[in-house]
Amino acid sequence: MTSSDRTTVEDVMSTPLETISKDATVMEATQRMREKDINALVVQTSPRAIVSSTDVLDAVADGQDVTKLTVADVMTTDVETATPDLYMEEVAAMMTTYGIKHLPVVDDDYVGMVTSTDVTAHLS
Repeated sequence: MTSSDRTTVEDVMSTPLETISKDATVMEATQRMREKDINALVVQTSPRAIVSSTDVLDAVADGQDVTKLTVADVMTTDVETATPDLYMEEVAAMMTTYGIKHLPVVDDDYVGMVTSTDVTAHLS
């Protein structure tokens, strides 16, 4: 298999990227995720951040009242990212190593999202 035959992140990433403000409520974030049928939103902050359904589930399991929380209260910061030219096998290894399901794709700025579902579909 030559490198031109190999699938890259750019070939499978989801675009346009769905984002949300760190000041949005967790309820707004979960409603957006449900509406878009996705499990994570990029939070455009520095350092890079993401809010996922797992972050919300963890807050609920910890007994927090998610009706009173903002995205900033539950988001994951310093997230790993991928570049569009990474091969899917590399992304699979990253997700396994870091125990993550979502990788924002960055090429100077955010350009998309690649998920464990994308990896599974590609590698199966």
